[in-house]
Amino acid sequence: MNYYESVKHTASYIQEKLNKIQAGTVAMVTGSGLGGLADDIQDRVELPYDDVPGLPVSSVKGHAGKFIQGTLQGTPVIAMAGRVHLYEGFSAREITTAIRALYECGVRTLLLTNAAGAVNPAFNVGTPMLISDHINFMVGHSPLRGENFEEWGERFPDMSCVYDRGLRELAMQCALKLSIRMEVGTYLAVMGPTLETPAETRMYRAMGADAVGMSTVPEAIVAHHMGMRVLGISCLTNKNLPDCIQEVTHEEVLEQADKASADMIPLVLEILKNIG
Repeated sequence: MNYYESVKHTASYIQEKLNKIQAGTVAMVTGSGLGGLADDIQDRVELPYDDVPGLPVSSVKGHAGKFIQGTLQGTPVIAMAGRVHLYEGFSAREITTAIRALYECGVRTLLLTNAAGAVNPAFNVGTPMLISDHINFMVGHSPLRGENFEEWGERFPDMSCVYDRGLRELAMQCALKLSIRMEVGTYLAVMGPTLETPAETRMYRAMGADAVGMSTVPEAIVAHHMGMRVLGISCLTNKNLPDCIQEVTHEEVLEQADKASADMIPLVLEILKNIG
């Protein structure tokens, strides 16, 4: 079976094990330390990734590794509590299989969250950043590499507006309503798992990045390829100042993401309450 057929098989299993997926369902991917976004899902049904054929399973602390279906603020949702990454040894296709499968299940809106390091010196730790654009610096890795399946999208998709303008405007309105400071910027994705050196931080900033992380971009690419609406929000968990860079551990990133959820969770809930 080819990749398209394999994804269809994965989607069929998900549809069999979850409740009927309603029109208007929003898929959410929760990043490192942001699993609390799924805690308030009502009428929940859970499906572990390792039960689903064709899905890789994350080995990273802070990523639960399961689908959680239900409602949030009256909106039907399927949360991906945890994601898999290139640095775990998976291919770009493998780490985006779940997004393809959810599309095949009928999902057409995707909300991506992540924990990221700020490289813009004006951005503060703990602040959400609305992703307006991205740079794929996962050198040599694209989820669209290999055979293209026209059922999902064309061979050379336009990437001039990956992150939906209407959803970005909604997110900004929600942040304003809640008096939450939210930055807007460009997210740069690297393969990882190493954190940035001072020289790399300078390079990323010179390239136009405002924040750097190890996820999100492959998911956004495949979702956009299929015509899904995409919204991305980063939680800035540390600040990279190359001339006075400080050591940071993954545990500290998780701790800061947990603290920053005081803004992230109300913001996402308000967006879901008003999403159309």
